[in-house]
Amino acid sequence: MRWDAVGWGAVALLLFAAETLAPGAFMLWMGFAAAVVFVGVLVMPGTTLLVQVAAFVVLSFVSIQIYRRWFRKRARQSDHPLLNRRAEQIIGTVAPLEQAIVGGRGRIRVGDAFWVVEGPDLPVATAVRVVAVDGMTLKVQQA
Repeated sequence: MRWDAVGWGAVALLLFAAETLAPGAFMLWMGFAAAVVFVGVLVMPGTTLLVQVAAFVVLSFVSIQIYRRWFRKRARQSDHPLLNRRAEQIIGTVAPLEQAIVGGRGRIRVGDAFWVVEGPDLPVATAVRVVAVDGMTLKVQQA
């Protein structure tokens, strides 16, 4: 039994199993690299461990780059691109000021959340429109 071939086969299977437990397509491509090294060790007996590891590293890098440049670009586009970007979903919303904008900062309420806003100084209850987002701060202008 060739322990180096068995080892690469086990590494490939472990990487494939890890991909199923934590999907992200990263370990999948490293698993393909380990599988290629496994086949290479079977076809070319006597390959040194250093050459095997170097081949695995190079093949892993190449396969991940192929994934990133070829397959990732062709991924299906989301029909809800702002789903996890709550602040960006608010752009265009008009709401009254809960706290006056003084010194460029104030507060509005949108739904059940209060947001810090930046804009021109305005009194309480003035309707403002959200025009941009900077982190968790909303940029507003008078509506």
